[in-house]
Amino acid sequence: MTETTPRTPVPGDATPRVAILGASGKMGRHAVPAVRAAQGLELVAELGSGDPLQAVLDAGATHVLDLTVPDASPENVAFAVEHGLHVVVGTSGWGAERRAALEERLAARPGVGVLIAPNFSVGSVLASAFAARAARWFESVEVVELHHPAKLDAPSGTAVRTAEMIAASRAEAGVGPSPDATERDPDGARGAVVDGVHVHAVRLRGLEAHQEVLLGGPGEQLTVRHDAFDRQAYMPGVVLALREVAGRPGLTYGLDAVLGLD
Repeated sequence: MTETTPRTPVPGDATPRVAILGASGKMGRHAVPAVRAAQGLELVAELGSGDPLQAVLDAGATHVLDLTVPDASPENVAFAVEHGLHVVVGTSGWGAERRAALEERLAARPGVGVLIAPNFSVGSVLASAFAARAARWFESVEVVELHHPAKLDAPSGTAVRTAEMIAASRAEAGVGPSPDATERDPDGARGAVVDGVHVHAVRLRGLEAHQEVLLGGPGEQLTVRHDAFDRQAYMPGVVLALREVAGRPGLTYGLDAVLGLD
């Protein structure tokens, strides 16, 4: 992986020519005008679920923005990598096994960059990084993520990524697991467990995308919370990822590296 590899310079005359997959979806409807308006990017194709991937090549794309669904995303990314296209992925479902398979595929295409972002919101990425750094100083930590009821996965990719970062930070500092005397939980009230960190998912009408990390120590509590009220919050990160991905050959997981937080 190239999560900590310095950015590779890209020739100045290479204007990213972007094809958006999932252009008619909830994220895609915001990404299309954002990419179209972004300086230094050229939108060349907008594909829906029924459109053939060959249209990406026919349009002369150099970059693919995948905003589809978890079942379709691996095939889309494999197609792009096989044809030497750089990819930014905003689709969930890219667990460790899928990422490992993608790294093997990328080994045969050393010049291709793929950036998978569990969250494109700069504020959210910063909040997760802050929480991970703070977690080594607190005895207890749990994550609560709250989303709209149309979200397909739980816990969210952002919450999983946050829990992984928290666990890594605490392990590096030699911090043990959060204290928990629970002996019986037949209905899973304690939530999912990601790398030893409890993660709770709420699905509620009226919400968009929200996450809070609760950190507790003797006599005090720290809450690190981020709220996204509209998908416009993700567009600066989308544009940034498209501008940067070609300079980061291999697999980059998370917007953290692009922001210098890795």
